[in-house]
Amino acid sequence: MSRIGKKPIALPSNVTLSYDNNIVTVKGPKGTLTQTIDPDISVEVQDGQVQVSRPTEQKRHKALHGLYRALVNNMVTGVSTGFKVDLEVIGVGYKASVANNVLELNLGYSHNVFVAIPPEIKVTAVTEKGQNPKVSLEGLDKQLIGDVAAKIRSLRKVEPYKGKGIRFVGEQVRRKAGKSSSKK
Repeated sequence: MSRIGKKPIALPSNVTLSYDNNIVTVKGPKGTLTQTIDPDISVEVQDGQVQVSRPTEQKRHKALHGLYRALVNNMVTGVSTGFKVDLEVIGVGYKASVANNVLELNLGYSHNVFVAIPPEIKVTAVTEKGQNPKVSLEGLDKQLIGDVAAKIRSLRKVEPYKGKGIRFVGEQVRRKAGKSSSKK
């Protein structure tokens, strides 16, 4: 039983959703998103709410039901309010800067790392005195922002001894004790 799939999606007044030929198009104040839907799943708009339904109780249909409901919900949220992901660069001498939608990171390697950010995403890097550099990603598409954030994070994963690396703001990292010297 898909509890997520059965929940209706509330459509804000400034967002329109159209479904034809297995393609869902959502338009809002921030932009437009489209998503191809499996032909077995149907999407209906009634009284400002979107309902996603499945034809049978097959395991495949149940899985797709919840998936497409979540994707359509993320599209509606994206075009109305947008998504934002904040990353924190922690380490002595680690830096982040942005120029022409290219993120430049100094992560303790012998060279700087350059990451080209897709044009759909707005990226900013802020460095305040006494604080770790922060990189913010903003955009409509939750999947794209998550992919780019994961790619940036994978450039220098957080190590468990000193906690150096790139992490999401608020992410908890388990720290290890390290070596302990023994005296005999």
